[in-house]
Amino acid sequence: MQLKKIKLGLFPKVVIAITLGAVLGLFLPDVFIRIFKTFNVLFAQLLKFSVPLLVLGLVTPAVANLGKGAGKMLLLVIAVSYISTVGGALFSYTCATNFFPHILEVGELSPEALSEKTFVPFFELKIPPVCDMMTAIVLSFVIGLGCIFINTPNIKTWFEEFGEIVKLFIEKAIIPLLPIYIFTMICEMSAKGVIDVVLGTGAKVIGTGVVLSILYLVAQYLIAGLIARKNPLRCLYNILPAYLTGFSICSSAAVIPVTTKCTLKSGVNEDIANFVIPICSNTHMCGSTIKLVTTSVAVAYMFGVDIPLALFVNFALMQAIAAVSSPGVMG
Repeated sequence: MQLKKIKLGLFPKVVIAITLGAVLGLFLPDVFIRIFKTFNVLFAQLLKFSVPLLVLGLVTPAVANLGKGAGKMLLLVIAVSYISTVGGALFSYTCATNFFPHILEVGELSPEALSEKTFVPFFELKIPPVCDMMTAIVLSFVIGLGCIFINTPNIKTWFEEFGEIVKLFIEKAIIPLLPIYIFTMICEMSAKGVIDVVLGTGAKVIGTGVVLSILYLVAQYLIAGLIARKNPLRCLYNILPAYLTGFSICSSAAVIPVTTKCTLKSGVNEDIANFVIPICSNTHMCGSTIKLVTTSVAVAYMFGVDIPLALFVNFALMQAIAAVSSPGVMG
């Protein structure tokens, strides 16, 4: 009898990678950690190189297909993304400031708890992106709108085929290597001795951020389901693989192909999905914002630093803008 081949999904692979990294990092010689660090740095460079290409390949034909209404849609997407991101920051600040005093203590985290040991890669290979994310988005609009007004179907077809090539590269090369990347990252943390902090104090802080992210996500889907007259629970179920993948790799940009496939299952128009998802992967940063806020509030509390509401509101308004120039690339 032939044994059935067990095919693990990305999320179980990530869990295995985290476990192995945490254990092996405790006793592996430094030379192995430096080898892992070399892979880690190279992979991050490769990912940063591919993301703007993916935006060009997806957004350009989507703009061309949407027609002259693409400009208005862009303004609407940016406005909703900004309001939602700021809302996520205020939500997490309110919850964190009221909850952390019950589970954390002032002085719980000290500078002495962090190791000063560092590992450098054996070599670094710079792979500069063709352009940054904002340039890719603007260029996509210029070319996409140009295809509409000048009527150049050949250019539109070229970008559609180009997008398929980049999506294939991410699905076949980037995503399968993500568990290895996470393994090398966790292994280095373990070798540095900071894994104890992550599993101790960090678990409480990160766990709070995860719970708040899920609550905010559910609220968003309830509102969207009410507006679109669709079952929000069914839509949440459809998007679950994308959410787990994005949570595993801390990258909204790298998970664009997965998010697009999951979104189409909820009946969203393909041109709308190809237009909105790449843009929102760089502008609608609620998950990153919530985890950033909970972490910063926790660290400030443990060091006895007060964060006044007025100061935080200023931070939230600026952070939602700054997120645009920092695409969700790997932690």
